[in-house]
Amino acid sequence: MTAVTSSLSDDQRAILALWYEVNASLTAYHKLITAFGNAQFAWQATVSAWRQMGIHHTHLKRHEEPKQTSANIEKIQQALVDGRYGLLFADQPDYPNQLLQIYDPPPLLFFRGNSARLHQAQIAIVGSRKPTAHAQKITFDMAQYLAQAGYIITSGLAMGVDKQAHLGALAQTDFDYQGRTIGVMGTGIDVNYPNHRDHLFTQIIEQGGCIISELLPHTQPHKHTFPRRNRLVAGLSLATIVTEATIQSGSLITARLTSEQGKQVFAIPSHIDNNNAEGCHHLIREGATLIYHPKQVLEDVSGQLEYSHRSYSASSLADNLNSHQATTTHATDEPSIEPVASVAINQQQPSNIKLPRSTAVIPEHLNVIYDQLDWHGQDLDALIVSTKLTAPVLIGQLMELELLSVISVQGGRYLRA
Repeated sequence: MTAVTSSLSDDQRAILALWYEVNASLTAYHKLITAFGNAQFAWQATVSAWRQMGIHHTHLKRHEEPKQTSANIEKIQQALVDGRYGLLFADQPDYPNQLLQIYDPPPLLFFRGNSARLHQAQIAIVGSRKPTAHAQKITFDMAQYLAQAGYIITSGLAMGVDKQAHLGALAQTDFDYQGRTIGVMGTGIDVNYPNHRDHLFTQIIEQGGCIISELLPHTQPHKHTFPRRNRLVAGLSLATIVTEATIQSGSLITARLTSEQGKQVFAIPSHIDNNNAEGCHHLIREGATLIYHPKQVLEDVSGQLEYSHRSYSASSLADNLNSHQATTTHATDEPSIEPVASVAINQQQPSNIKLPRSTAVIPEHLNVIYDQLDWHGQDLDALIVSTKLTAPVLIGQLMELELLSVISVQGGRYLRA
């Protein structure tokens, strides 16, 4: 762990106190700072002064209990000393400059892992929590390719596309390329949500990546914490790629925030009857850049690096540019990836992927196998692995689906009709 703030100054304790008492409310925090000039004056102000400013009653109640506030600060101080996580304040040089460019930068960031990643050129990859098998493969390969091209892959640590983005960035055989990913949490830095992400957290940290959160330790997930996480994903990155998303996906929030920050949004197209990709098609219709290979992202984003010197340090830019030049001049060093429109399906994908249905009514006993199929096709061996059905049962159910005219067979691969 780098750049650990283990001994808090009086100013930093005041910032933490305010952040605790307003329960990480950006609106209330900045209102108090604007009114009183700095965190120390704001924290020392009376409850009646806060009340006159219209501060929420729950924040006033915390402000009435300074001993409880101090006790929570001491817990954070001890966690810093123990190395359980680190802490960056917005006025420190180690705080990522690009976040200072957004409308509402957080006054502090908790982190685990290598915080130096925050100063390197990043590309966000986001999408559905329940992507198709094809979208998972595209996401993994694209993240792997871009990470080896010198970029840090930033995402939100959710299941589905986010997870595949992190795993793709981590899938580097060369030690120099490992750990090129940042996960932005929608919970406190010490909360593993959902529980099965614990292995992913460990892998990111051990390989040299970084996990961050603006929320206080022990903060549990809430419907409001994930959209605010999305603004940090967008704010840290040079551009955002949406590999697959429904029209109601939170990924479209990240895409909108990216666009509002004057950055480029990329989207990958799919079949027009793929409900999971409706959000991508909407983005393309609204002006997002259609891509089908990560080289197209590199062509567009590399031109922004010169402009982004205000956000990224010169040394980090040089490192990324040199790495990019090394990978683009030696084709054999690049990860093996086909254009995403024709990339093969990963036969090791999880078996619980739920794919959008056609208008046909599928009998209940055929749901398991139908949910595993997409429009690109899977062979019998892959389906046996993903469905965990015996070969005779699987073949029988495939024949039933064929008779219903909802699937077809091409070159030994079964796909949706």
